[in-house]
Amino acid sequence: MTATPRAILVVAHTGRADSLEAAVTVCEQLIAAGATPVLAADERDDLLRFNPDLADSLATLSATPDEGIAASEVELAIILGGDGTILRAAELVRGSSVPLLGVNLGHVGFLAESERDDLGDAVRRVLARDYLVEERMTISVRVKIDNEVVYETWALNEATVEKASRERMLEVVIEVDGRPLSSFGCDGVVMSTPTGSTAYSFSAGGPVVWPSLDAMLLVPLSAHALFARPLVVGPDSSLAVEVLNRNDGTAILWADGRRAYELPRGARVIVRRSPIPVRLARLHSGPFTDRLVNKFDLPVTGWRGPVGRE
Repeated sequence: MTATPRAILVVAHTGRADSLEAAVTVCEQLIAAGATPVLAADERDDLLRFNPDLADSLATLSATPDEGIAASEVELAIILGGDGTILRAAELVRGSSVPLLGVNLGHVGFLAESERDDLGDAVRRVLARDYLVEERMTISVRVKIDNEVVYETWALNEATVEKASRERMLEVVIEVDGRPLSSFGCDGVVMSTPTGSTAYSFSAGGPVVWPSLDAMLLVPLSAHALFARPLVVGPDSSLAVEVLNRNDGTAILWADGRRAYELPRGARVIVRRSPIPVRLARLHSGPFTDRLVNKFDLPVTGWRGPVGRE
């Protein structure tokens, strides 16, 4: 009886030549090992325009098995690009247990596990199932208007309520656990996971939170208020931002900087922990401190280390 080929999802930033070249390399390595590379339909078309010789060897990711390979049938996803490409891959496999392995072709690539020079070794370790999987919490996001839910989404990094007009300030009330905390004018409010604490929240002055901690962050953007400090709450709390009726224009909700929804005056955005995590494949088991030092190129010259047990 013939064994079913292993299905490996390949997600690439197909607008870049180096990413397409890396995708071809990965697909050829998977095919040589007897595995089936799977791509989203649009990315498959882009890759075949770049290398038509792969036409008979690539499968298509589909919502229904009759039209391709469903996410539930995929063993792992190899992502070629920066953090934005990893966030897009998380959308593709949302609701499944597929782990994501990022190979950084971008800049910082904080979510990525490997670099371009280690691509071949990363694929070999995937084929050998030589990796660890860690779960990262995500957040569920709801928009309510007059107590009616009008939009729902989720985020791995953050949900951000921002002003839609550059020249106007956004007037909001922030809320924790169903109770109002403060109102102020601002450019926006970031509600983040620990994973997102090194993304938009970080650039807005929020704290870095170790991903092993279950928590949520709320970070105001350029707030005009005495009390507008970043907040960290527990995983069972809820955060909310209300767009006040006295605003001159509309606001906009962004989830992971990818999915947008226009917020009229009076809209209310509620964020809670989602029951569905994102699973990241890890090739290295070093501490998060080392990842911070390496990704941000932090100066540690002169450190001598602890003497004995602390």
